[in-house]
Amino acid sequence: MKKPPKTTSPAGKRKPGLVEEMEQPGSHSRQAKYVLRLYVSGSTLKSALAIENIKRVCEQHLKGRYDLEVIDIYQQAKLARDEQIVAVPTLIKRLPPPLQRLIGDMSNLEKVLFGLDLRIRE
Repeated sequence: MKKPPKTTSPAGKRKPGLVEEMEQPGSHSRQAKYVLRLYVSGSTLKSALAIENIKRVCEQHLKGRYDLEVIDIYQQAKLARDEQIVAVPTLIKRLPPPLQRLIGDMSNLEKVLFGLDLRIRE
């Protein structure tokens, strides 16, 4: 009895260009969904400023494609401990990779955009 020709499964096939796109830093950031967490300490002036600044950056540069969660370390100390937060305000960009941490009031727009992979450092 003759064996049927061997076929490859669709899972074994690679889509052209997929790996190349993933290897280029910042190439996916133009359309990717951002998952951000901002850790603050109560209602201090610096925390309020960080919240205001990051919301403005998100609305101007990531409109409709971000999730921002603001976490008060006094109310959710366990989350801050699990994330090893040592200074506040701290912004953590979980997605898209790579994970980034930004510390401060987010007032330096160039540094925030660079940290979020939205701008390339020149």
